[in-house]
Amino acid sequence: MGGFFGITDTNDCVQDVFFGVDYHSHLGKARAGMASVNPTEGFQREIHNIENSPFHTKFDNIASRLRGNACIGCISDVDPQPLLIRSKFGIYAMVMVGLVENGDEIVEEYVKSNRSVFQSMSGNRVNSVEIISALINQGQTLADGIRHAQEKIKGSSSLLLLCEDGSLYAARDRYGRLPIEIGKRPGAHCVSFEAFAYKKLGFDSVKELRSGEIVHITPETVTTLFEGYEETKICAFLWSYYGFSTATYEGVNVEVMRNENGRIMAENEIQNGTLPDVDYICGVPDSGTPHAIGYSFGCRKPFARPFIKYTPAWSRSFIPSNQEERKKIAKMKQIPVTELIEGKNLLFVDDSIVRGTQLQETVDFLYQNGAKSVHIRSACPPIMYGCKYLNFSRNTSDMDLLGRKIIMELEGEEGFDHIDEYCDGTTERGKKFRELICKKLHFDSLEFQTLDGIKKAIGIPSCKLCTYCWNGKE
Repeated sequence: MGGFFGITDTNDCVQDVFFGVDYHSHLGKARAGMASVNPTEGFQREIHNIENSPFHTKFDNIASRLRGNACIGCISDVDPQPLLIRSKFGIYAMVMVGLVENGDEIVEEYVKSNRSVFQSMSGNRVNSVEIISALINQGQTLADGIRHAQEKIKGSSSLLLLCEDGSLYAARDRYGRLPIEIGKRPGAHCVSFEAFAYKKLGFDSVKELRSGEIVHITPETVTTLFEGYEETKICAFLWSYYGFSTATYEGVNVEVMRNENGRIMAENEIQNGTLPDVDYICGVPDSGTPHAIGYSFGCRKPFARPFIKYTPAWSRSFIPSNQEERKKIAKMKQIPVTELIEGKNLLFVDDSIVRGTQLQETVDFLYQNGAKSVHIRSACPPIMYGCKYLNFSRNTSDMDLLGRKIIMELEGEEGFDHIDEYCDGTTERGKKFRELICKKLHFDSLEFQTLDGIKKAIGIPSCKLCTYCWNGKE
């Protein structure tokens, strides 16, 4: 995933962009960068690896190093950003969020036709920003080039450009899979993935861009260069997991959705007679917690926190980059509340189950601390398809996903013709699917939110949602 933030202002705005980008830290864990521009020194830029420490520790004295009345920054899960691009439109800095699924194909086409050369990164990959800039350069204007890029790219790409004159260009992905918000305060405008990030900086919301919409932004004006499209396919997983609790997308707040989602799950279980007899309803921290609060309300059983994450020293579970060390730190962060675990029957709600490894370790930890039984509920349907549009659940193979592995073990490749049945807990295949996961991961019972249930919790027309990771439908 990833997120970006930018401001064009009549005053120096680097410090505010620092805070705005920092508020997107929940969206990425690999790279971060900022770029500013001013009339005296032109462009300035810094990029840092944030796998071993959070954004603010690498950029904490950024204002002493960068200066400018216009500045952009990003958190990235993949490519170093922003890049400085020298083009026929002049020099600009650019960041993107999304996934250029056909990047290799575009690079091959351009190289063979002698239209461009590209710098290779590790693994012979080409930075997505560089690929997009090559596409933009084919247009007659920047806006025309951005439209060309939007049409050419398979996957998704939401863009933020900083120009030499201090103005910004923002463009939401062709299908609006991720949001872009515009804010305003006296003498300045901003662009953000998460609206709450700019409200803390004194900005008021102006608009949320439509799918494919392109705008040019100065401190005084926001000018629409392309109005975009009615069709939207925003990622439904934003509400279930990625989005911060205070964020709002398409008018629907994340925390409110998660509470509603949990309530719907509990009421469905009561109706189906599958609700186990438990002492407490609990959430797997952090994004599972609001789902669990809603679940507790829906089934009228008490909510509790049987373990607490110790975050003052270890605030990020992906520190450091070594997998074994990450597992060790994740274990060390879990501090049990023995009085709420020992001899208790517990039901935990998690935001999702992707590979299941961390969840199994959590359940084992609960049993080691005296839990009598541990029941698991996933706040979304089984994930069966690696995402083609963003970096969520993007694997080398769909077979990295727990759901696929279980089907393969039960029925082989023929089982993939019956994914809908495996997702449905009322079918024979669905029951065997859940039983085998419970056996492997040491759960006492398991159920998933239905696709209809999560759509109902979000509450916008289902035709506007991307649910590809669950049902494989574009």
